[in-house]
Amino acid sequence: MKKVMIAMSGGVDSSVAAALLKEEGYEVIGGTMHIFPDYEEATDREDHCCSYSAVRDAKRVAQKLNIPHFVFNLQDEFQDKVIDYFVDEYSRGRTPNPCVMCNKEIKFEALHKKAIEIGCDYIASGHYAKIEKEDGRYILKKGLDENKDQSYMLYVLNQKQLSQTLFPLSEYTKDEIRAKAKELGFEIHNKAESQEICFVPDDDYVRFLDTNYPDISKEGPILDSEDNQVGTHNGLSHYTIGQRRGLGISMGYPIYVTKLDYENNAVIVGEDKAVFSDGLIAEDINFIPFDNIDGRMEVEAQIRYNSYPVKAYIEKLAKNELKVEFEEAQRAVTPGQSVVFYLGDLVLGGGIIKKSFKTS
Repeated sequence: MKKVMIAMSGGVDSSVAAALLKEEGYEVIGGTMHIFPDYEEATDREDHCCSYSAVRDAKRVAQKLNIPHFVFNLQDEFQDKVIDYFVDEYSRGRTPNPCVMCNKEIKFEALHKKAIEIGCDYIASGHYAKIEKEDGRYILKKGLDENKDQSYMLYVLNQKQLSQTLFPLSEYTKDEIRAKAKELGFEIHNKAESQEICFVPDDDYVRFLDTNYPDISKEGPILDSEDNQVGTHNGLSHYTIGQRRGLGISMGYPIYVTKLDYENNAVIVGEDKAVFSDGLIAEDINFIPFDNIDGRMEVEAQIRYNSYPVKAYIEKLAKNELKVEFEEAQRAVTPGQSVVFYLGDLVLGGGIIKKSFKTS
């Protein structure tokens, strides 16, 4: 019998995933990560996977399923690989995606190692995505439920990680999972979705940064497109590309953040048309069905989790970088976010947005 550790957050998805694995005949072990920083005050909110109730709910489900459950202290690893990365990115005028980094370095790396140490063959999670094997290589596809597909967050996984990972919810919709949870008698069948950033309990990342890392926020100029100072900002970390509200200035027409200039500690603003880009340069590239590309390739590119893939062309550059050109200009291409490439439901891979560009 194969042994699998299911990463349990106390939510309905991972709980039902654990039950499905047991029904399929696996020896199932529950594993919950303790990653919340000691310098923040944890909450008991249902929609936070790092709350006190999350551990309690995970333990209750494990008891109901009669499976062992462990809590692993991964605070140091999470601080080093996720929170420090999060802070550093904001300090450089970029907008990071900590969930992508958590999947890469913590859930499918640090927690995976814990699973191997206790004799597990696989790690599993409640992600809505699908892993298949094709021509001797593991591939990643979108989950059945288009409204819940989480493949965007998983493009960073390598062949070894994919070969030892199970996604039991790949062929289910969210409604079906909630119905299954109710059928199993799980009290959490109607539990709210996990939202925002797990280590920021009040969902206010600016407060989190200003309170714990005040040195990264320094006042500087707000400049228009012609380098005229039109205001003063209180830290690059308070702003993101495309932002309109909270600028504190009036120019007689709607203005938006068009760039965060780290070298000069300046926020650049302009009209809405200035927020659109014809393409981007991505770095830290990871491909899944193949190791690299030759020449120019047509793909569908998704520039943020809550957007849709659009037609684009990618071309390999030096130093693990890609040039991405959109068929139609895209709004608010944001350095620090991930760009993920698809062909239909197949995830080709992705990278981190380094900068955007205009061709005219």
